[in-house]
Amino acid sequence: MAEKAIGIIGGSGVYNIEGIEIIEEQSIETPFGKPSDKVIHAKIDGVEFYFIPRHGRNHHVLPHEVNYCANIYALKSLGVEYLISVSAVGSLKEECPPTTMVLPDQFIDWTKGGRRRTFFGEGIVGHVSTAYPIEKGLQKVLEDSCKETEANYHLGGSYICIEGPQFSSKAESNIYRGFGATVIGMTNVPEAYLAKEAGMAYATLAMVTDYDCWREDDHCSVEEIMKVMSSNNKTAQKIIKSALKSLNKNRFDFVKENTFAIMTPESAMNSEQKEICKVLKA
Repeated sequence: MAEKAIGIIGGSGVYNIEGIEIIEEQSIETPFGKPSDKVIHAKIDGVEFYFIPRHGRNHHVLPHEVNYCANIYALKSLGVEYLISVSAVGSLKEECPPTTMVLPDQFIDWTKGGRRRTFFGEGIVGHVSTAYPIEKGLQKVLEDSCKETEANYHLGGSYICIEGPQFSSKAESNIYRGFGATVIGMTNVPEAYLAKEAGMAYATLAMVTDYDCWREDDHCSVEEIMKVMSSNNKTAQKIIKSALKSLNKNRFDFVKENTFAIMTPESAMNSEQKEICKVLKA
């Protein structure tokens, strides 16, 4: 696999993309435990990429149970530098109805603190800026792919990440609307921030399934969401194929926020800590 590899984290619908060829499935152990599932090395139209089903191929891992550190670390260890996140979300704005593909540029962390959210700690001190958590170049690739596939999309906005697994109450949903958030989901934090720590370009393709529950005539339910998911998956598959083709032609440069992140001198680290830092900074 060439350097500057492409990675995708998302649902099992990626397996169903027309023309996908599975090259290899790899079980990877990381210093942070096991990823959600085997890492899939695949190819579409001659473009190779790595894929992890965020909730496992049998969808058995809840959002707060996802080992985000292991997922990101495993992909980074395989050379992934461009990471596309595909996520189902609820809409908090009238102008983003179900089936809209939203390309957010900000995140609001409203999780409860139970998720490991950093590679640092336990003897390694490090800090990265998450002022701009989405890599604009990769977001532009997704935007161009939305246009090419004639998908209904919305550029920009904030993704608020809640703990789950329950959906919001109406009171909570209206609070989040008051924050100015565009969409609501359960998975992109700490995923996006860990990608920053790993020196990856990260961008989200957020597939709107519902209006959460803030509208008086709407009530978010799994049944309603599943009705929209099939359509969203077909659209996302087209966008992914287009984005892979674009990235294969142009693996653009970007600023790595982790370049000067680690403050602990190497001389104060043990061998495992040194290896972690080596992989993150590669």
